[in-house]
Formats: sequence, C-alpha cells, structure tokens
Amino acid sequence: MASDERQGIQSVEVAMEVLTALEEARRPVSLSTLANLSGLQPSKVHRYLVSLVRSGLAAQEKTTGLYTLGSAVRRLGIEALRRVDEAGIASQHAIELRDRTQHTVLLVTWSDAGPTLIRWDYGAYPLPISVRVGSVLPLIDSSAGRVCYAYLPQAITKPVLRAQEKRGEARAYTDEELTKIVNDVRSTQVCITAGAIIPGLSVVASPVFGPGDGLALVLGFALPSRELTAPVTRRLSDDLLKASRLITADLGGQVKDPPAEAGQA
Repeated sequence: MASDERQGIQSVEVAMEVLTALEEARRPVSLSTLANLSGLQPSKVHRYLVSLVRSGLAAQEKTTGLYTLGSAVRRLGIEALRRVDEAGIASQHAIELRDRTQHTVLLVTWSDAGPTLIRWDYGAYPLPISVRVGSVLPLIDSSAGRVCYAYLPQAITKPVLRAQEKRGEARAYTDEELTKIVNDVRSTQVCITAGAIIPGLSVVASPVFGPGDGLALVLGFALPSRELTAPVTRRLSDDLLKASRLITADLGGQVKDPPAEAGQA
C-alpha cells in the first residue's frame, strides 16, 4: 500500500517538467528550446505538448508556432494566489527560525498606517521592550520600516513618512539620507538598526517577496544590542536571508540570489 503511494504517475511528473520549462522561459518558445530547457527529447516534448495544449495548460501561437502557458494555467494561478495565506506560511518558518537560533523573530506587513507588526515570537534572550502585535512601526527609524521603504512604491510610503514626521514619530530625513538608506538595504537585502527605537534593542530585517516580485512581508530578528557582535551579525544575516528566500519560494515569489556579503551594521 505504502509502495503504491510512493510510485505516483510518471507521465504527470514529465508533463510538469514541460510546464516548468515553459514557465522558466518567461516568453513563448520553440519546441527545440523547450527540449533544451526540460532536458527531454524533442519528440517526447512534442507528444506531451499535444496533450497540454488540448487541456488548456499550454498554448501554441498561430502566427509563430511558438509555445507558451495556456489559459488553464492562468486560472489555476489566480486561484492559487487567492488561497495563499502569506502570514500563515511565513509563520511556520518564523517559528522554526526562532527555535533554531533562540532569538526573537518578528513578522511585519504593510498596512495603510505603515509597517505593522503581525507576529512576535520571543526567544531565549530578555529584551528591553514589551511588544504588542498590531503596533505600527516607524517607517525610517526601524529596520522593518526601512525594508518597506526600500521596496515599496514611494507613492505609498511617502505619505506615511510625512505623517509620522508631522506627529513627531520620526525625525525628518533629507532626500540624500533616504536615497542612501534605500541603496544600502537593496545592496544587501538586510537592514540592521541598533537602539533606533528602544535603547539596547537591535533589529535585523530582510524582505520577503510575493508573486510579481513585490514585497509581501518583512522577516526579522530582535535581540539585545550587546549580543550583536560581528560574528553574530554575519550568522543571523545569513540565517535571515535563507529563511526569507524559503518563504518567498513558498509564496510563489521570485527568489533572488543572495548578496555576496550581508549584515553590515
């Protein structure tokens, strides 16, 4: 019984290889290109394409004869996106990350009010702060906020930043300072602040991307600043990048290659 369950249907797996090749091509492609991408013989790819086109999972352009993904794939993709629970998926990784590193892990999403804390899992290190889920963080004076500012459109972030400055919740930054913050975050995909909001508290944050390459969430560590030595910074930055990439993949986002060096304080 167990053996039968493991066997599966090989033809379905091969068809998925062809569909994956169509997806990875990012454009309509020829039969020979699909064969190269999938590692299958052209004759075999053609046989599968006939069935995939009939089912609507693939399509062949009438004018060029090139192959692309079909309407059925688009319908499946839309429904899959509708069912994605970003916070739920990320939370599973956040708990594992907390248990493995023993450091407090946080998740932040964007709301109309700004960067909003949606999960805070305490670790083994006492923190000089009591955090309430649902709290709105400063946009530039927090690591998670800076990640949001770096990857979200300014049409969304600028009004929140100006409102926080007006209320005295953030100091005023020059355009040059803001540009440097964006460039620093994007160059490493990691943002670190020490004592920016609470004295003695450091936060390391990294972006999580969803479908369409847009920012979905921010994943981060919170720890006492005294614990953030250079070796710890490198290790936690690497752990964070790996976890962020795993969550991005689970959400259907485009996984980016990790930077050569991360975690520069």
